[in-house]
Amino acid sequence: MVRGGPKLDHGRRRELGQSFQDGGGHYQRVRPGYPAETARWLVPAGAHDALDVGAGTGKFTALLLDMGLDVTAVDPSADMLAQLKAHCPAATAVPGTAEATGLPGAAFDVVTVAQAWHWCDPLAASTELARVLRPHGALGLVWNQLDTSVPWVHRLSRIMHAGDVYRPGHKPVVGPEFEGLEGHVTHWLDKVTTTDLVELAKSRSYYLRAGEATRAKVLANLDWYLHEHLAYAPGQDLDLPYLTLAWRAAKA
Repeated sequence: MVRGGPKLDHGRRRELGQSFQDGGGHYQRVRPGYPAETARWLVPAGAHDALDVGAGTGKFTALLLDMGLDVTAVDPSADMLAQLKAHCPAATAVPGTAEATGLPGAAFDVVTVAQAWHWCDPLAASTELARVLRPHGALGLVWNQLDTSVPWVHRLSRIMHAGDVYRPGHKPVVGPEFEGLEGHVTHWLDKVTTTDLVELAKSRSYYLRAGEATRAKVLANLDWYLHEHLAYAPGQDLDLPYLTLAWRAAKA
């Protein structure tokens, strides 16, 4: 487990982030959604206008729309935004980044960043997101992660190279524009099949950036673990334990 975010310099962060520029359809099909409880906890009472940054295919955007918010969704990938427009047509989709949204100032009551803050420069992004928030607006940061306190899931995460796992007490870095950072954890189960887990592994940045030999090794190890060691039948349903870690802070 790690206590902080991934230790990436700017160039490496951009390189890894580029792995998600294409493949939006695959990402939409295989990546989990988020529990509605997380969105309800993050969004302040009385909020009307929401900005979802690093919105990807709209997994978190959809929850904000379900809450009756007017939502603008920003992502640097045209492929991801095409999926978002198809699945969340009520949202306004705009190309951009957390560090440069291109949006007017003081336009939103809440800004959310789900599964994307680790790809951002947190200080530059904080400055930009504070600019587009109204006074006392809220910043919400969200991560889904496999619940590695469950032994079989811990081993699965290692085989899949599922990325950094944050302790529930971890706090992400935000700039001085925000205050009162507090966290919230939601435990939940995602109903998947063993086939879904293989496809999930293929959506990870480690796999997307790997060569053919490494990819083949990951898939062979995963096939052995699921179908021989754990003795699931191919395509069998199972409950995959997740944690959704969320943090919120108010514009200072």
